[in-house]
Amino acid sequence: MPKISKRLVESAITKPRDYVIWDDDLPGFGLRVFASGKRSYVIQYRSNGSSRRFTIGLHGIWTPETARREAKAQLGRVAQGDDPAEEKLEDRNAMTIKELCERYIGDLHAGLIQGKRGRPKKPATITTDIGRINGHIIPVLGKKRVRDLSKADVTKMMNDILIGKTRAVRKTKNLRGKSILRGGPGAASRTVGLLGGILTYANDAGIVDRNVAHGIKKPKDQVRNRRLSTAEYREMGEALKRAATDPDLAMMTDIVRQIALTGCRRSEIIGLRWSDVDLSNSCLRLSESKEGASIRPIGLPVVEFLEMQREAATGDYVFPGSRGGKAYGAFPNKWKTIFAGTALETITAHVLRHSFASIANDLGLSEITIAALLGHANSSVTSRYVHTLDNTLVMAADTVSGYIQGLLDGKEFKQTAYAFDRCARKASLEQFLQDATE
Repeated sequence: MPKISKRLVESAITKPRDYVIWDDDLPGFGLRVFASGKRSYVIQYRSNGSSRRFTIGLHGIWTPETARREAKAQLGRVAQGDDPAEEKLEDRNAMTIKELCERYIGDLHAGLIQGKRGRPKKPATITTDIGRINGHIIPVLGKKRVRDLSKADVTKMMNDILIGKTRAVRKTKNLRGKSILRGGPGAASRTVGLLGGILTYANDAGIVDRNVAHGIKKPKDQVRNRRLSTAEYREMGEALKRAATDPDLAMMTDIVRQIALTGCRRSEIIGLRWSDVDLSNSCLRLSESKEGASIRPIGLPVVEFLEMQREAATGDYVFPGSRGGKAYGAFPNKWKTIFAGTALETITAHVLRHSFASIANDLGLSEITIAALLGHANSSVTSRYVHTLDNTLVMAADTVSGYIQGLLDGKEFKQTAYAFDRCARKASLEQFLQDATE
C-alpha cells in the first residue's frame, strides 16, 4: 500500500463507486475517494468487537500531513478505549435548547410539569411560560446544544432581554389579540428562573448533569418593590372619580378599586364569579387562583360593594364582559386610559397588591395575618389559619380595606402605625378610622 501524500491524493482516479486507499505507514489511516470526485481522510478501527469508521475531514480543508497527525491522535484515543465515531454521532444528534423546550412544552400540556405545591401548572401559567420560551429563550439560545450551555450563555440571554433585544409584538389566536414582549428587568429575571426550571427538568430526565442557570445573579424587578404613597393613593382616587363619569370606563374603575381594597391579583378580580362570593362569611372562596383554591377575607367596603352589585347581577361574573357569558376583557387598554398623563401611568395592578400588604404592615398586622389576607400558601400555619377564617381575620380585612378606601377618598390619616391588638379592641371599623383620622 502506498503512503498517502499530496501527489497520491491529487492523482487518485474517480470510479463509479466510492473506494478507500489505505496508508502503508499508519495502519487504519486512509483516503476515501468519492464517485463525485471529492476526497476525505478517514480512520478505520475496531471498538467493542465492531468495525468503525471515523471521517477526519475533506481534502483541501485538511492536508495529508495534518490529517495524518489527527489520525494518530484519534487512533491513540481508540487504544485507550474511546470511540471517536460514536462520540461524533452523539455530538451530531445532541439535543438543542429548542428541542428541549419543545419536549418541556409537550409535558406542560400533558400536566407532567409540577408547579407550586406539587400540582400541575395552571393554563394561565402555561400560556405565560410558553410565551417566554418562544419569545425569549428559543430566539437567543434555541440552536445551542443543551450539553454545551454555559453560565455565560444564560447571562448573555438575560442581558439581551434586559436591554430589550427580544422585544416584539406577536399575534395570538384570539380575534385582534396580540402578545407584547417588552423585556426589561422583570422579564429577564423571570425568564432566567423559567430556564432554570427547564434545566432542572432536563437534569431529572438525565439529559444534563448540572443546572448552569443556578447561581446567576438576576436583576431586581423594581415593579415588585413599588408601593403607593399616601399622595399617590389620593391621586388614584381622583383619577377613578373622573373615569367613573365615562360609561365606557365605569366598570373598569370598580375593578381597579376592588383590586386595591382586597389585595387580590388582577386575574382573580376580573375572573371573579358570584359562586366565589360568600358575603355571609365576608370572604371570597376562589376555586382558581395562582395558589390553587384559596379563601380571602374581605373588608366591609368590599362586602357593601358586592351586595349592591349582586342586586343587579344577571350573569356568572361579577364583572361581565361585553360578550355574553365571558369575563371583562379590556383591562390593559382601559388601565392606560384611566391613568394616562398622571404620575401613576407606569404602575401595574401588582403594585396595588404590594401596596395593600405594605399598608397592612404599616397598621401593625403580623406577617401571618398579611399572608392570610393575600392568600399566600407558603406556610402550613397560614393555610390552617385561612381555612378557619375567624373574626380576627375579618376585622383585619375591614381595617386594611377601610384605611385604603379612606386614602382613595382623600382622607388624612395620622402617620403613627396602629398595632393590631389596638385595632382588635375597637368596636367597629368606623371607630378605628375615626381614631386614625386627623
